[in-house]
Amino acid sequence: MQLSHNEENNFSLTRFESMLKTNDVLFFDSEEFEDIIHHYLENGKIALAKKAVKLGLAQHPTSTNLKLFKVEILVFEDKLDLADGLLNELHTLESSNEEIFIQKANIFSKRDDHKKAIQMLELALEITLDTADVYSLLGMEYLFLEDFENAKLSFMQCLEADEEDYSALYNIMYCFDFLEQKNESIDFLNNFLNKNPYCEVAWHQVGKQYFDLKQLDKALMAFDFAIISDDYFIGAYLEKGKVLEKLGRYNEAIENYKITLDLDDPTSFAYLRIGKCFEKLGLDEYALENYSKTVHEDPLLDKGWIAITDFYFKKKNYQKALYYINKAINIDEENVLYWKRFAKINSRLNFFEEAERGYQKTIELGNYELETWIRRCDILINLGEYETAIQNLMQAIEFYPDSAEIEYRLAGLYFNLNEGDKGYFHLNNGLKLDSEYYIIIEELFPQIFSRKSVKEIINSYLKTS
Repeated sequence: MQLSHNEENNFSLTRFESMLKTNDVLFFDSEEFEDIIHHYLENGKIALAKKAVKLGLAQHPTSTNLKLFKVEILVFEDKLDLADGLLNELHTLESSNEEIFIQKANIFSKRDDHKKAIQMLELALEITLDTADVYSLLGMEYLFLEDFENAKLSFMQCLEADEEDYSALYNIMYCFDFLEQKNESIDFLNNFLNKNPYCEVAWHQVGKQYFDLKQLDKALMAFDFAIISDDYFIGAYLEKGKVLEKLGRYNEAIENYKITLDLDDPTSFAYLRIGKCFEKLGLDEYALENYSKTVHEDPLLDKGWIAITDFYFKKKNYQKALYYINKAINIDEENVLYWKRFAKINSRLNFFEEAERGYQKTIELGNYELETWIRRCDILINLGEYETAIQNLMQAIEFYPDSAEIEYRLAGLYFNLNEGDKGYFHLNNGLKLDSEYYIIIEELFPQIFSRKSVKEIINSYLKTS
């Protein structure tokens, strides 16, 4: 009985590995060595691939393909000069082998000379029978150069040569997205679908484009066609669920998300969306159940912890909200979103020192939103920490030099510290920026606002504005 190609490969691999263990020397033809090396390279077993190349060349010293595998390994190991030298030898012997130009391109690419790499690949294109792979490599080189138009065209030619190369299709969509060519991408996908009406990936991609353009009915239809083309396509069910959510059809969205749980291992994203839908439907118990499954499935997904925290915050159950945000911080204490909520919840509970710590941590982690500086300042004012409040605002003013909210607060703080000159300076700055915001002084510093001199300055600006 004749062996199939896969069985032959397995037999060759078994013999080869047996030979390595016993140190016996067995003979393999060059094609067997090529299959063995290819298998090891595909599986990332570089050391075994190197052994196979060495033994293969010992038995077949004139094999060009085995030498090209040696080049591939040398390039992988960044031994570029050795690889280049070997390629030059091969080129003099076999100038019409496209793999020589492809490996030359690989070396130029490794040296960040992507224009030379493109030249080599264009030479390979003239002699290759497998244009799809070369166009794909060309596309990647153009991406390195951030030449998205030529990258897009190369991937299009790759897809034309091999209509099942979905990585090329994804790369085309990446180029369209970067170039912000939404309508052009839809035209391209629709033309592709005219020739390939059952391509689930193309339906999925066109659906995403329509979703971004807020053409939800068209998006829904596209995802339906993706599911018709492949009813095991999890991505299509997830995207369809998102569209149904946007349309307010929460029960249908839940059904689509639930299908993904049956098709494959459950995902935290599906549980989160199901929880959101139940919350919108007012089914709190089911919402919390799915939020709990979200964080159980992926404790590092911040959106899960935030969903639970926000759920209780909206219900004004601040103690429960604080409990869950503390759990989240224990898992990831570098998450800015957690600390912002920590500060906000503690403010509602009148735990001002903890709230201030939360805002301070938020700033330390690089959140420089004006609201964060302002809220921290107002808590420090409440705590009587005027000098720290000033330090906080002086940092903020570096990012927001023309903020009336900062200037009025600085004015009030300096007046409180009996530094009148600085107080008047910042009060005038605030009034120049926005005279209507003087209410900040009235609300935060009523005793300062009641001063005659302060009122006179404010009134003089209000009359002229």
